[in-house]
Amino acid sequence: MEAAAHIVIVEDDAKISALLGDYMEAAGYRTSRILDGAQAVAALREHGADVVLLDLNLPGLDGLEVCRAVRGFSQAPIIMLTARVDEVDRLLGLDAGADDYVCKPFSPREVVARVRAQLRRASGALAQQAVTPLFSVDRERMRILLSGTALSLTPVEFRILAELIGHPDRVYSRQQLLDVAHEDQRDISDRTVDSHVKNIRRKLAAKPVAADCLQSVYGVGYRFELPLC
Repeated sequence: MEAAAHIVIVEDDAKISALLGDYMEAAGYRTSRILDGAQAVAALREHGADVVLLDLNLPGLDGLEVCRAVRGFSQAPIIMLTARVDEVDRLLGLDAGADDYVCKPFSPREVVARVRAQLRRASGALAQQAVTPLFSVDRERMRILLSGTALSLTPVEFRILAELIGHPDRVYSRQQLLDVAHEDQRDISDRTVDSHVKNIRRKLAAKPVAADCLQSVYGVGYRFELPLC
């Protein structure tokens, strides 16, 4: 019998921690609950996790510090939990290595769904939904094939789309995509990304099955979702 996924909940509010734990266990996952940032880093280093639910405001090390520390030794998906909805906080969290964000107050069912999505992505199940790959990325020739047909992409569009395809369901901030798109680190407004994404969406729309792959994440940036086909 396959072992249940291990979800580590790092949250100093005991009621929220217990609520999340109850919902995760009802969904069939194993849980560990940690109230302190420094303890979380030590426990994750020793025991690992399949997904980490990480509060932003923690005693000791805060959530961003924990996230950066964990990224030094683990690629386990990290979902940040926060009441701070300012875009700067969101971007900082993603730049620290978080994979997703949930803002308080939240629905525990939504958090379970986010955890399930991260587990699918981490296991590679999303990439195996199609019998034959819908997308094929050829980095040497800088081209992306959609159902066997090359998309007409600029170099910047190629770099953005290739990065997103390579990490389905991961949320990218505009700044992260700018870093991918412009290797010379020119000072360009992050709103430039919106223009590039608009052009990529127009080109994907030529194939209806791929029309909705590029999803906006309000206040943060974008994620790529492989279609169910």
